[in-house]
Amino acid sequence: MGQLLKQIVKLYDKVTSVWISSWAERWVSNILVLSFILGIFYYASIQVGWLLPANDFFTHPFFAIEISFTLLLIFELFSLIFSLPRSVARSNSKQYEVLSLIFLRSGFKEFSHIDNLSDWSINSEPVIHMFAYGAGGLVIYALTNITYSFQKHTKITVNKAEQLSFIAVKKLLALILLLSFFIIGISDTVHFIKTGTYSQSFESFYTILIFCDILIVLIALRYSTAYNVIFRYSAFVLATIFIRSSFSLDVLESIAVGVSGAVFVLLLTLGYNYFSKESLDYKNNKLSK
Repeated sequence: MGQLLKQIVKLYDKVTSVWISSWAERWVSNILVLSFILGIFYYASIQVGWLLPANDFFTHPFFAIEISFTLLLIFELFSLIFSLPRSVARSNSKQYEVLSLIFLRSGFKEFSHIDNLSDWSINSEPVIHMFAYGAGGLVIYALTNITYSFQKHTKITVNKAEQLSFIAVKKLLALILLLSFFIIGISDTVHFIKTGTYSQSFESFYTILIFCDILIVLIALRYSTAYNVIFRYSAFVLATIFIRSSFSLDVLESIAVGVSGAVFVLLLTLGYNYFSKESLDYKNNKLSK
């Protein structure tokens, strides 16, 4: 492993150790609680005339919920980035975890735009969307946990040196993702302050993630050209594309694509486990003859 990769590994390990520390967990919780309380206080101050809203977004009574849940999603994306070097399969399932939370956040977003809960005539569409997003998130939650229970992590490298080299490259990609995430986040924050609307931050992040996944597939060919391995890694890229595609669709179409993607990953996991076992049994029988 080259000297540059060794330095990258050290940097990644330091950043990861900070992120998974109990200190970081407490601060994440503190930030979420503080953002929610400040949001409530800001809205109350607007209502009594102490402050003027920065834009129309802050005139909705439940905007604090959307802000807090958006921050929670941002912290979950950090966890997604740090899961990349550990396991491609786990990282992909983590992507669907985040998607389920994005659906829940979208449900909260619909709720935050309701001004009068008692008026069904103007609230029927957001309420229906809330239930749809909640149901979609719940189905993906269940499918992802089922997928986790069936996942088997098989090394594609033949020795420890190759394994460390492969992990080091994935850590490099994780750091690139982290840097990209900060750039997207800064741009998104500036856009939100100016307009009161979110830019396409999640879409941009998943687009970059697709390119990282493709790079991992191509790099993995250095260590294994087995059909099962190539198909599995390539299919994970397609599963990420399903997530990215869901962001550009209408509510029901988005949920349908997201749920279908989670089903696809579950079937991929079951198929890989079955056919890998069949291939191993065949090799063992051939050697025993």
